[in-house]
Amino acid sequence: MTRLSSIDPTNLARTGKVGQPVKVWDPLVRVLHWTMALGVIANLTLLRENEDLHNIVGYVVLGALSLRIIWGFVGTRHARFADFVPRPTTLAAYLRAMLARREPRYIGHNPAGSVMIIALLMLLAALGITGWMMSLDRFWGVPWVESLHETAANIVMVAAILHVLAAIFESVRHRENLPWSIISGYKRAPSGTDVDHAPPAH
Repeated sequence: MTRLSSIDPTNLARTGKVGQPVKVWDPLVRVLHWTMALGVIANLTLLRENEDLHNIVGYVVLGALSLRIIWGFVGTRHARFADFVPRPTTLAAYLRAMLARREPRYIGHNPAGSVMIIALLMLLAALGITGWMMSLDRFWGVPWVESLHETAANIVMVAAILHVLAAIFESVRHRENLPWSIISGYKRAPSGTDVDHAPPAH
């Protein structure tokens, strides 16, 4: 895993030609991302009071989350946790660079974005598990389970908004449409001072 302190122009990626898009996000990552995102949006808004559909969509999201966690260990390069989960020192260095407005561009998730991804996955797990618990006779109507489910839902909502705002901010900073990249799977090839953890996904 690349440390910010060890970044040197001579070690920058030579993947692809400047301006030529490179494949980063494989189809499964993109499908699972949008399944979870749209499912959570639906359950927090339109389906909040529709118990049957809310439960069905919740199970779909929980299934997608389970697949994403598995794919994080056996999937393509940039999908793997080993590729993007940062060391504390790497995260600290990146945050300092952000404050100085000189953070490098990453082909995969940058360290700050990686922390948000892990946090969202953990929150979705808490949301899905407590939702499932609420459907069981043993935990039906148990206050702490309902409270934890509601709290997780509210935190997910805030975290998702921050995630979208951060993606827009980074898109402007690095002149790249990050929301579109999770639809198309492609990003601008690395150049200049960009950081590239590994070759693009195939």
